Amino acid sequence: MTDNKKQFTIQNATINVATVEGEDYICLTDMVRNIGGSAVIEKWFRNKNTLEFLGVWEALHNPNFKTPEFEGFRNQAGTNRFVLSAKQWIDATGAIGVRARSGRYGGTYAHRDIAFEFGSWVSPEFKLMLIKEFQRLKSRELQLEQWDYRRFLTKVNYRLQTNAIQQSLLSDASLSKLQKSFVYAEEADVVNMALFGKTAKEWRDQNGRKSKSGTNLRDEATVEQLTVLSNLESMNSMFIAQRIPQPQRLMLLRNEATRQLRALFSLGTEQIAPKNLSAPRVADDGRT
Repeated sequence: MTDNKKQFTIQNATINVATVEGEDYICLTDMVRNIGGSAVIEKWFRNKNTLEFLGVWEALHNPNFKTPEFEGFRNQAGTNRFVLSAKQWIDATGAIGVRARSGRYGGTYAHRDIAFEFGSWVSPEFKLMLIKEFQRLKSRELQLEQWDYRRFLTKVNYRLQTNAIQQSLLSDASLSKLQKSFVYAEEADVVNMALFGKTAKEWRDQNGRKSKSGTNLRDEATVEQLTVLSNLESMNSMFIAQRIPQPQRLMLLRNEATRQLRALFSLGTEQIAPKNLSAPRVADDGRT
């Protein structure tokens, strides 16, 4: 890791940011220094959903990622005897998304994609503060090139959801490409319905000509809404893998969206939800 002194503060904790080959890595150790320390990181690594997220990230970014070793860890995750440290994960799988650093600014560092997911595991409120402070850091650092939080928030967890769809909902080899595309769009709209109370098409029909982006519901969302949306996509991928029926998933996601939005609203954030947010609908045949 290159030496640097980039840092920001959340809840009286100074969080260092290191640079690796032009990518930002945030110190997880600093993030939990005042709320349990390294034991919190070790607990997070033991979680099966964590390992699945890390596996997807590495598959997207690391051509040398050791998939068999990853599968071994994933199969053990969730059992009482399973223990995994960041160093064991790195050494066994050749992971690059998590790094160990010694010295003055030492600790466990993670690529910002992974660090934000860890922040979400700590709490949605913590993730929101982390994103906002990191954005302020990047705005100061890159005055002419602003970091796009929308691009980040709609990327990794969406890929996690599509992987779950491929494994659990598209196992029928007889499905055509068009039929598969409908499944992906429908599942994206499950999350849209849970958070915004409408599908992407409904939003375009109502707002397409008036919106700044013209076509995309999520491009009009606030950082608070996108924070919750990212969390919902991660949850939906887990529910899909568990074979929970779509109507039940929709209601579970809607309840979680409401809970998280209220939590963020309690922080004093503005424009938490669209004024035209409505309750989700479930058709008689189980479709949204």
